[in-house]
Amino acid sequence: MLIGAGEAFLIPAYTALVPKLLPADQLLAANGLEGTLRPLAQQATGPALGGLAIAALSPGVAILVAALTYFFSAACVMAMHVRPETAEQLEAPAEGSSGVRAIVGDLREGWGYVRATRWLLASLLFGTFYVLLILGPLEVLLPFAVRDQLGGGPGDFGLVLAAFGIGGALGALAISSRRLPRRYLTIMTLMWGIGSAPILVLGFATDLWVMAVGAAVVGATGSAAMVIWGTLLQRRVPDHLRGRIASLDFFVSLLLMPVSMALAGPAGSLFGVTAVFIVAGVGPVLVSFAVIWFGRMRSDEILNPLDLASQRTEGASNRISSDA
Repeated sequence: MLIGAGEAFLIPAYTALVPKLLPADQLLAANGLEGTLRPLAQQATGPALGGLAIAALSPGVAILVAALTYFFSAACVMAMHVRPETAEQLEAPAEGSSGVRAIVGDLREGWGYVRATRWLLASLLFGTFYVLLILGPLEVLLPFAVRDQLGGGPGDFGLVLAAFGIGGALGALAISSRRLPRRYLTIMTLMWGIGSAPILVLGFATDLWVMAVGAAVVGATGSAAMVIWGTLLQRRVPDHLRGRIASLDFFVSLLLMPVSMALAGPAGSLFGVTAVFIVAGVGPVLVSFAVIWFGRMRSDEILNPLDLASQRTEGASNRISSDA
């Protein structure tokens, strides 16, 4: 429980902290680096080192070593040099009363900002549907698909998960090696939506490599979209609200996670594993187009460009035109 609570504090704090460490034009690269290292650490390096520690020492000592890594993380945080506050940040609304009333007021202010910001509200609603449709099949039904369609075992299941993680790392690396897309809202939503379509492959594949490729594509597109999403929270949300909005995003991501996993098993038994993967692959595609329309994302991203290089080029062109 304590580890889960710490995780709940970590992600919003990380989202709010990074813009205080780096300039705006480096945030995409920083989020891409985090998106590349995290799946590799969670799904490859971490389990491998944990297995070696258990084999060489004992489970208890391995857990103790894992606990000591938190002290290393704390030392890294203490060594950080936060960028000085800008004038805009210093003018942020001051905190009001303390205690429960202050918490309620903060929540009300954060939710009010979400309701008033159409692209943000649409993205959070899409994230809720995405988790509901995707997570359960991947977490609950994928082992049965590997067993029933491939005749495989834990090793094959591990390879599919590894492909998913490697795809996620490559997707994050690829999107962060370029400038932020001009149509960043549309591309992000379609990466989540259309990028989920290869989940269909997991319900039909009879070859391990086909299933691994499908999982890798889903991991790559989902991770690339997450890099853009994290950058948007850091660049478009006001500084004094960023932690609250990141907390709300984390809450939305967890809200229907248990529901999705609870429904996946009965749905697979009732309709079949293949049918559930079809819904998981097609549903986000349809919802993504509705979200782009509801969130007015195509017009919003034009009115609020985030490509700093393009902005500088356009500004120079406008100055030349005015001089002429």
